[in-house]
Amino acid sequence: MMEVLLRLLVTQVILLALATSFVSCYDPNPLQDFCVAASETNRVFVNGKFCKDPKSVTANDFSYSGLNIARNTTNFLGSNVTTVDVNKIPGLNTLGVSLARLDFAQGGQNPPHIHPRATEILVVTKGTLLVGFVSSNQDNNRLFYKVLKRGDVFVFAIGLIHFQMNVGRTRAVAFAGFGSQNPGTIRIADAVFGSNPSIPQEVLAKAFQLDVKLVRFLHIVFGPPLW
Repeated sequence: MMEVLLRLLVTQVILLALATSFVSCYDPNPLQDFCVAASETNRVFVNGKFCKDPKSVTANDFSYSGLNIARNTTNFLGSNVTTVDVNKIPGLNTLGVSLARLDFAQGGQNPPHIHPRATEILVVTKGTLLVGFVSSNQDNNRLFYKVLKRGDVFVFAIGLIHFQMNVGRTRAVAFAGFGSQNPGTIRIADAVFGSNPSIPQEVLAKAFQLDVKLVRFLHIVFGPPLW
């Protein structure tokens, strides 16, 4: 009887250990100093990219130039986001960070959007921005917002809808850091009204309590019109 209980206990410990190992290996830490992303497919594949031979890595694989240059904001949003992620700096692969410069014309905005894979921390370096995010449905969709001036910092949690808008009398500039090498961006209006193929008009009309004609117009504005 004691032997049976002992075997049962050992089995439970082994199963627990296996379960724990599966959990801990969900997003493992890098096992090497770096894994510079390579375009060739005959390399080692790590975290969505192929690794360059470490012997052929140079300092250029870890650098990017030009974030000091103001970007063109003559578009309907009056803003420009310059993302520096793993696609711009191959050396960011597996390191879990990236960066962006945000330029705003007077009245310009970075419209409501989410980053599905990263938390964002933003610092204003010029001008005045109104920033905010909306909590989840479980938290009653509360809006947290604040006016930021030069040197002020704000944090946006991963996956939450957030925005930035220039409310000052001059151009505004901010820099954002992300907790992912490839945070991704989903602009809400573009995704909902400009998807490909389009979400049926009847679905959006009922979801947003809008007239179908207005939904059709929004499809035209944000993407190709529905059938």
